[in-house]
Amino acid sequence: MEIIYKLTELQVKQLHKLYQSEWWTQDRTLEETKKCINGSQVCIGIIDENNNLLGFIRVITDFIFKAFIFDLIVNKKHRNKGIGKKLLQEVLNHENLKNVKHFELYYLPELEGLYQQFGFSSNIGGIRLLRYNNA
Repeated sequence: MEIIYKLTELQVKQLHKLYQSEWWTQDRTLEETKKCINGSQVCIGIIDENNNLLGFIRVITDFIFKAFIFDLIVNKKHRNKGIGKKLLQEVLNHENLKNVKHFELYYLPELEGLYQQFGFSSNIGGIRLLRYNNA
């Protein structure tokens, strides 16, 4: 396995296929996938020896106060092999993110334990999330 920081056109298509396999990303088009990659300051993938994308994570950040982690996704055939943990470690140790004060993310309740292993906490001092739906 190899860490990459830029996806090839083929790997973008592979990411889109990964998105199609999950309920939370299945409605994304290939064009939207390209736009979200281009709009993210940090993108990290893990590929196999044949350059196939096994997992992906992306970050939107101001590089000092906040970094929001999105789309941690691992190919179903390669889950429970530490790929998700490796991707998260790569984000938290990324040279361009070393001065960021807060890393934040959305998560499903069943994944809370995974993120707690890395020091994430839901105890954030009473802050709440608001959403405006622009669809």
